[in-house]
Amino acid sequence: MKHKQPQHNKVFKPKDFLKKFGWRKTSALIAVTVLAILIYFFIFKDLPNPANLANYKVVPLATHILDRNGKRLYEIYNDQKRTPVKLSTLPKYVYQASIAIEDKDFYRHGGISIFGGIIRAMKDIVVTRSLQGGSTITQQLVKSALLTPERTIQRKIREIVLATWTEKLFTKDQILEFYLNQVPYGGSAYGIEEAAKTIYGKSASKLSIDEAALLAGLPQAPSLYSPNANPDLAKNRRDSVLLKMKEQGYITDQQYQSGLKKPVRVKTIETSIKAPHFVFYVKSQLEKEYGIKTVEEGGLTVQTTLDLNIQEESEKILKDEIEQLTSLNVGNGAVLVTRPPTGEILSMIGSVDYFATGSGAFNVTTALRQPGSSIKPINYAIGIDRKLVTAASMFLDVRTCFPAPEKPYCPVNYDGTFHGAVPLRLALGNSFNIPAVKMLALNGVDNFIASASAFTIKSFKNPERYGLSLTLGGGEVRMTEMAQAFSAFANLGKPRTLNSVLKVTDKYGKVLYEFKDPNFKADVRKPLRDPQMLSIPGKRVISPETSFIISHILLDNFARSQAFGTNSELVIPKQTVSVKTGTTDDKKDNWTIGYTPNFLTVVWVGNNDNKPMNPYLTSGITGAAPIWNEVMSYVLKDQQNLPPRKPANVVGRQVCWSSGAATAQPDGSNAACQTRFEYLIKGTEPVALTTKREMVWVTKDSDKLAREGDTNTELKEKTIISDAYSRYCQDCAGDQPQPSPTPAP
Repeated sequence: MKHKQPQHNKVFKPKDFLKKFGWRKTSALIAVTVLAILIYFFIFKDLPNPANLANYKVVPLATHILDRNGKRLYEIYNDQKRTPVKLSTLPKYVYQASIAIEDKDFYRHGGISIFGGIIRAMKDIVVTRSLQGGSTITQQLVKSALLTPERTIQRKIREIVLATWTEKLFTKDQILEFYLNQVPYGGSAYGIEEAAKTIYGKSASKLSIDEAALLAGLPQAPSLYSPNANPDLAKNRRDSVLLKMKEQGYITDQQYQSGLKKPVRVKTIETSIKAPHFVFYVKSQLEKEYGIKTVEEGGLTVQTTLDLNIQEESEKILKDEIEQLTSLNVGNGAVLVTRPPTGEILSMIGSVDYFATGSGAFNVTTALRQPGSSIKPINYAIGIDRKLVTAASMFLDVRTCFPAPEKPYCPVNYDGTFHGAVPLRLALGNSFNIPAVKMLALNGVDNFIASASAFTIKSFKNPERYGLSLTLGGGEVRMTEMAQAFSAFANLGKPRTLNSVLKVTDKYGKVLYEFKDPNFKADVRKPLRDPQMLSIPGKRVISPETSFIISHILLDNFARSQAFGTNSELVIPKQTVSVKTGTTDDKKDNWTIGYTPNFLTVVWVGNNDNKPMNPYLTSGITGAAPIWNEVMSYVLKDQQNLPPRKPANVVGRQVCWSSGAATAQPDGSNAACQTRFEYLIKGTEPVALTTKREMVWVTKDSDKLAREGDTNTELKEKTIISDAYSRYCQDCAGDQPQPSPTPAP
């Protein structure tokens, strides 16, 4: 009998297993395993449970807003004042308003919107490289209550997973109720009930349709759409919500029209705060970058660019001066002080009294206002940079009409007179209107708007809206934009975008942002090393030569003396300052903008309700200029005088004052005309006006050039000067132009 040999356990051999199972199947198994692990750690690890939405709690930490020297401006804190409210107790239009503006397909999707949300979000990632949009109400809920606000693909995927999960756990009405009780409406008001009490002093169940619409528009950007800080934007947002409600059938056309007519109620916030307009300007920027939740609860420390000493002194100056202007029907003013090489905001005052009843909280520095003649330097700079004109070019300041679609446009000067042949320097210095319009006609409106955009003025949206009056302030701009644009002149052709924040750290001390600039100095009282030798970042929009010439014209006290005198508020003793005023024809806006290489100050006065000021402000130096002078004198106190440095490609020449022609000799010797000194870009020659003797019709009684309709006329031989648009009789009777003052080399 044969005995069987004992069977030994076979040893596992990977090669045999792979041979039997198959290489492809094994590779697929490994890949799936690895992918599952990655998905777990990338998405599901530490994923919060949406079941907690019903009783979600958070411990908020205050965000500290400081000036550049560490002085406290404000604490943004969130006590999470929250009074839960049942959906069933609210009028339908209260929650319908939120659905209309935030998620019109709320009752039709499963937590995410494929076409309106995910596809748009993917487009944002590809096109704009951002993760901004595409959130349903469910997504907004989980993002606000369960997730952090960082903009990453991981966070977006987790948001989608949680939104889908939430829809499986709760009904639509429950989710909507959670949302209305969870989301922030601004400040410490969380949830619709607390927001209604804070803004309207009533329960959410008592809200009217227009009130519900305003509250529904707040969660996207509570600071931006705050009826207290930005009543105009709040109204526009409310009206947009009302329109959506009408379009989606939640309200009738009659209810929509009635809602539009309702005024926006503004409730004054009284709290311990310094530089309030600036603080809420910064807060809005922080919310865009880090999210509302992080700003109001995350315990950030924010060191801003503001200098509290300059801010408080500017506030005092503005208040005192506005009080003295009440007889001129001036009710409000605004001040903006910046550092041109870095764009730092040193002072921002949006109105004379933030806590004044009505529109005191409205920030005029970021509002659209007509700039008047303060826009003219940009117009002339474009012409000089394009080599169309020089500072010596002559313009005929005479009655001139320009073709227009409806009727000819015939501008007049602020003083109601004409000044004959005037050089560009004199035309800009004295702010004559007719030469400025001719300059814009040479530049072209389209080219001017495009160039203004390069100067960082983005408010001129549609060229078809504007005509030649644009150079006289016919368009609307912001004070912040004008500060950026004029920084190009101070920076030898490079504008700087305004900066309000130096450093942001989180509650753990981690630096989230830090302002880096080669020209930054913590102490603004210490002047930069020769500012005009600095390496200033950014794109150059005009040449250093052009910026020097414009700056030199604006500092030339003699060039503006015909309009302003030699001892006006535009002069700061012992300091070389370039400055321009601006007053609109309707006397609703009065500006002064002036700068040195280290400091730039913009001042506006007027009325927030657009009531015109007293016509005495016609000169442009009565309202804003004294405020500008005091503020600029304060920041320049004990500062080194820094006149603009002349680039090597700028040369001095003697030119004929009557025609603008260059003399035969650079020094003007043996000239057959009265000469004056002028700065020119090397290689450019001033183009003289056309001058010739010809027979012309003149009036017999006054010996002036005859106009259409004059009857008592005769032919005489006269010296006629012409430019591209007008004719001027040099030896006719009447006031004759005087030589322009000679600038100091």
